[in-house]
Amino acid sequence: MREIVFDTETTGLDPSKGDRVVEIGAVEILNLIPTGRVFHVYIDPERDMPEEAFRVHGLSREFLSQHKKFREIAREFVDFIEDSPLVAHNAEFDARFINAEFAMLSFAPLAPARIIDTLAMARRLHPGSPASLDALCQRYGVDLSRRDKHGALLDAGLLAEVYAELRGGRQAALSLAPISVARRAATGDLMRARPEPLPSRLTKEEADAHRAFVAALGKTVLWDKYPPEYLPEKQESGEQPPSAA
Repeated sequence: MREIVFDTETTGLDPSKGDRVVEIGAVEILNLIPTGRVFHVYIDPERDMPEEAFRVHGLSREFLSQHKKFREIAREFVDFIEDSPLVAHNAEFDARFINAEFAMLSFAPLAPARIIDTLAMARRLHPGSPASLDALCQRYGVDLSRRDKHGALLDAGLLAEVYAELRGGRQAALSLAPISVARRAATGDLMRARPEPLPSRLTKEEADAHRAFVAALGKTVLWDKYPPEYLPEKQESGEQPPSAA
């Protein structure tokens, strides 16, 4: 299944107070594995950069003023995400900012049903444990050495690895798609019972050694505490244990 893991950087915490998106990073994954396709843009917010936000991501007003405005990249972003599910950490924050930008352009908002929040997933899986992206990277052994400041594309790449672990690990993503019984029957690829059991690979010497080992254990072994009627030899011969009535 195609999914898009994405992250944003902004000028602040509240788009209703004039804060804007300044960076979008998105990573395409297919069955939890990154395909190599990414979307990454810096965006001119057409406003100043508060010092608190600059300390988080290091994107200055001067740097961003050299890049396109959101209205100039919006269609490219929409074309990249298509109608795929969108994965983000604390997704309500990122979706709220993207939808605020979309609203200014009369674009349809991102539907809540297509948003997957890895923060909520982590809190369900690890209640009471730290659930920040950094904490989850440390929990799952995801390399954080490149992360000096927040960056949308870098964080989206890290989150793609964390998301795979939250979904059960990369082994789950490598499983083959199930093949229907009808298709297997048509190709003659149904599993069949073995016509004859395989001969035992236990040699006589090994069997004798095992019997000698068991005899050396004495009469304190656990299985000697069971009534004789429950021993495997009795069950294999078809004898039934006595009724409890």
